[in-house]
Formats: sequence, structure tokens, C-alpha cells
Amino acid sequence: MDQRRAPVYEALQEFRRNKVVPFDVPGHKRGRGNPELVSLLGKQCVELDVNSMKPLDNLCHPISVIKEAENLAADAFGAAHAFLMVGGTTSAVQTMVLTACKSGEKIILPRNVHRSVINALVINGATPIYVNPETDSRLGIALGMKISQVERAIEENPDAVAILVNNPTYYGICSNLESIVKLAHENDMMVLVDEAHGTHFYFGDDMPITAMAAGADMSSVSMHKSGGSLTQSSFLLTGPNVSAGYVRQVINLTQTTSASYLLISSLDVSRRNLALRGKELFAEVLKIADYARKEINKIGGYYAYGKELINGDSIYDFDATKFTVYTLDVGLAGIEVYDLLRDEYDIQLELGDMGNILAYISIGDRIREVERFVSALYDIKRLYSKDRAGLFDHEYINPSVVMTPQEAFYAPKEEMIPIRETNGRICTEFLMCYPPGIPILAPGERITQEIIDYILYAKEKGCQLTGPEDERVECLNVIKEHATY
Repeated sequence: MDQRRAPVYEALQEFRRNKVVPFDVPGHKRGRGNPELVSLLGKQCVELDVNSMKPLDNLCHPISVIKEAENLAADAFGAAHAFLMVGGTTSAVQTMVLTACKSGEKIILPRNVHRSVINALVINGATPIYVNPETDSRLGIALGMKISQVERAIEENPDAVAILVNNPTYYGICSNLESIVKLAHENDMMVLVDEAHGTHFYFGDDMPITAMAAGADMSSVSMHKSGGSLTQSSFLLTGPNVSAGYVRQVINLTQTTSASYLLISSLDVSRRNLALRGKELFAEVLKIADYARKEINKIGGYYAYGKELINGDSIYDFDATKFTVYTLDVGLAGIEVYDLLRDEYDIQLELGDMGNILAYISIGDRIREVERFVSALYDIKRLYSKDRAGLFDHEYINPSVVMTPQEAFYAPKEEMIPIRETNGRICTEFLMCYPPGIPILAPGERITQEIIDYILYAKEKGCQLTGPEDERVECLNVIKEHATY
């Protein structure tokens, strides 16, 4: 297919030239009704904030320019079909789960999944079979799925209908995806891949294998992360054995009927950009990330890790564009370095956790910004480093799962119990640091003292805790005391 085309973008350009009189929504009428919005976003932007119409197609049932854009995306990603998603990769992930399984069915997955996966289980009532990942003893981060773990989960749960894989994780860790796909398909299970952080795998050289190339059935790809589209825009990819018509029906259960053409066109244009120039763009990204790692590691104390972590199993491969720095050896938690960089040096990172910071390097970055970042880290070490005694040294705690997420979420509950008093109780809601959005607790999991200590420590260090009903994150909702499970 001609990847130089961008059919939605072209249709919007034609629409602008026609100067159509708007007697439809949105009510700002190309910005005339809201001059402050125009001032904020610009006239060209708000003029293209339009509703579905015949010349522009309809995302819920595309038959013309959006359909063409989907076909071009499928070709670019090596998929049988591609769906343009305007509800973020959250929506794409939930669609995968809702497509693959239903109430009472089992799905095998790592516990360090994004909350969107478990949200989907709350909705559809499927039962999670968790593969608890190993943790790197130094870095404290969860690793990929070991083949032996997947084999054991399949052996113990032959009635499972699907396996979901994070590939890569937030930290760049990749599992042996081809082997997992082979195992799953031999046992009549679908493979779903949360590829939110792997857009660049499809367009760069020297990258880990993509979900579609590995033979996965479905994959969710955050184009807005490393692909350059607008925030909240994403792709859902499917393989040849998945009914595209049924997937569309599942998408339409929850996705808006008022899809943003700003998001849709950004997907279309960004796909074209990467299809035509992705190899050279991501070669530069790899170059910048490699330079950054070398410069950071020269400082001492910090550890910017890369492909040397690969062990052929739980770290089968590593995304070398990921620029993650271990900070505990300078006596600072990752979140402390994250806050210092933002507050004192005007540098905004993607993530700060207990022991690491993550700087997201992509197609818009330049060496000079990296040099500013390196200089700031050197300065932070000089001014703020201290003894690391008393710092948490791990990011992931294996949960004890007592009930399915759906059962716990809707169960009778005791509300607003102080976190310090919840040891041994069963949680009915989510609690996580965001980012990365991996639950510390999910509905149906037993609260332990280790988890309580972790939550209190995260609060003390300034992590952004989200999820509970209590906006101050001082209390949790738990299953009523008389209920036993």
C-alpha cells in the first residue's frame, strides 16, 4: 500500500477548503463561540474539531477515509486489521480482554499489568490466573514472564482461554514472546499483548520482536507514546484469526460515538511519518539513549541500565530506547530525584518510583536536552546525595489473591478503614502509584503489613497515589468483616 497517503488528514484539508457552515456539534462552531479556547489551542486546531459526517466517515462504522486509514495502519504494522482508538491504550487493552474472555473464564497474565487490564476483569467477570514475575534483586523492578512459569500456568489451568503479556514493560523488559505464542496456540489459547510502550518496535531496526511478527492474536499500541500522535490516541491490532467485525462490536460497547478528529488525524499522520521515516528516526533515538546511558554512568552512583540485563528468559530482550536510571546508590529514592528535577531544574520525567527514574526518549528529543538532564543529575548527586540506609529496595510485591476483581468490587464492604488498620483484610478497590499505573492493590487481594508499609513509604516519599475512593489516600474500602473467603 502507498504509505505516503493519509486519507483522514487529506479529507480534513478538503473539508477546511470547502468552508462548510456548521449547524452541528461541537457547539463552539469552529471556535467562534469560545475565543478563549481559540487563544489556547489556535484557530487551525479548533477549526478541525468537528463531528462525524459523510465526507469524514464515522469511527463507529467506517466505510471510507477512516477505513482507508485503518487499512494503511494494518499494512504498516504487519497486522490483519488495525483499529483507530480514541480512548487511549486503556480502551484498546480493555477491548482485547473483553474480546478474548467472558464471565467465569480464565485468563493467564502477569500481576504487574496496567490497571486497565484488571478494570476489564471487573467489567466482564473473568478470572485472572496470575503469573507473579521475578524481581531484579538490585533494581527492585518486576521482570518478564519466564517460559517455565507460563508452562506451569497452562498445565494447572488448561481451561484458560487467553494469555496476556506485557511487552515491553514500563522499564523496557521483554519476555520470550514467540515461545509464549507457540505455547498458547498449542493449547488453543489466544495471546493478547499490551504493547503500549512498543510502537517503535514496528518501525526501527535492532528492536525486540513485535507482537504481530511473533504471531500474537491482538496487540494494543500507544501511538501517542513513542509514535508521536496526540495524547489519548492509540491502535488496536489484530491477527488473521480474529474476527474484525466482532472486535468492532466490542469497541463500540464503550468507545465514544463522538470521536475526536484531532486524535483520529494525528494517528493517520503519525503512522505515515513512521512508515516513511521511522527507521532513521528511531536510529537517532537509539543513538541518543546510548549516549545518555554512557554519560550518566560516568557520574557514578547512578546506574542507567541497558541490554546487559538480558538473561534469555525473564529478561529475554530489552528495549534500548528506554532510559531508566537506578538512583538508590546516591541515597535518593527515584521519586525524590524525579521531584528535584521538576522543581529545581524544570525537567519533567515520565516516572519516579522507589528506586528508579525513567526519562522517555523519543523522536522529538535532541542531544542538548539530554546534556541538560545529565548535568542536572550530576548536580543533584553533588548537592543532595546521602546514605541509602532506610530506603525501600523493591518496587513490586506479590499479592495474595482471594477473590476475582469483579466479586470484590461489587461485594458488601466496610468503607473508609484507615490504611494502618487494614492488615489481613480484603481490598475492594485499586491503589497504585501513577505512573506507572500498576496496582499495588487490586480488588480481591489480601492486604498485608508489607503492602501497608510500602504504601506509607510511597506517601512519605511523595509518590502520586491514585485509585481509592478516599482522595487523600488515608483509608481503604475492604470486604465486610463477617464475610469469609
